[in-house]
Amino acid sequence: MSDCSSGSCGSGGEKGKASAKMVIQDEMIRSTLQKIKYKLFIMSGKGGVGKSSVSVNVAAALAAKGYKVGLLDVDIHGPSVPTLLGLSGTLDIDRGSLIMPKKYNENLHVVSMESLLKDPDQAVLWRGPMKTSAIRQFVSDVQWGKLDFLVVDSPPGTGDEPMTVLKTVPEALCVVVTTPQEVSLSDVRKSINFLQYARANVLGVVENMSGLVCPHCHESIDLFKKGGGRDLAERYGLEFLGAIPLDPATVVAGDMGMPVVLLEEESFAKRAFIQLADTIAEAAQKSLEAASTNT
Repeated sequence: MSDCSSGSCGSGGEKGKASAKMVIQDEMIRSTLQKIKYKLFIMSGKGGVGKSSVSVNVAAALAAKGYKVGLLDVDIHGPSVPTLLGLSGTLDIDRGSLIMPKKYNENLHVVSMESLLKDPDQAVLWRGPMKTSAIRQFVSDVQWGKLDFLVVDSPPGTGDEPMTVLKTVPEALCVVVTTPQEVSLSDVRKSINFLQYARANVLGVVENMSGLVCPHCHESIDLFKKGGGRDLAERYGLEFLGAIPLDPATVVAGDMGMPVVLLEEESFAKRAFIQLADTIAEAAQKSLEAASTNT
């Protein structure tokens, strides 16, 4: 039996407590994920490609089809999901100390870093370990319940947040978002290399801002070129999930705090996002069937 009277074993005791806490949290994460059928990880190597817009509209479209959907925004420094959904206020905690996600509608519930801040304009000055801890808590300490889909919206790049998501949710199906022009594709290629290195499950590629639809003549203008996302998918042997055009309706809907897929008016973007949600749901189902067949 070691002598701790001098305090020399104090650090070991603290490490033991931290380790035990990690084991408990790991078990809570496993318990949470077991109740979620499909985990979608929406990511990109470049900012400004409309990744959050894709996440929000895919989640809303799936929820509108009757699926139970959770939307998790892990962009610690620049969360935009609450703005796109018109959500405000902080999250509630139930009597069991679990965090309750924000209810957008009966089938869609949301958790974002912004909902944990008293002031949404407050800057979050966190480094790697704190971001890792927060993302793990977003899974372990949130009362997600039984879900058909958990859609995770990640910040751009291949840093702490994407790495933590893939480690915390190893069965996540990754959807890579790009725009057609080369400045975006070059960064997204790095993301695909990152996913391959991490041995992640890549569901496919989405090309956002794929042409501009004129609101008057309804003709498509190749503002940022077109087809780069499809070419990228073919180059890496990935499925091309769909193309979303630039559409003024998306901007209007975002400013209103409503996904374009839930607007009553028909639009090119609405139709494209609904088709994308159908394609993703079908691809996720095939992926799960393939995984069960191989095991």
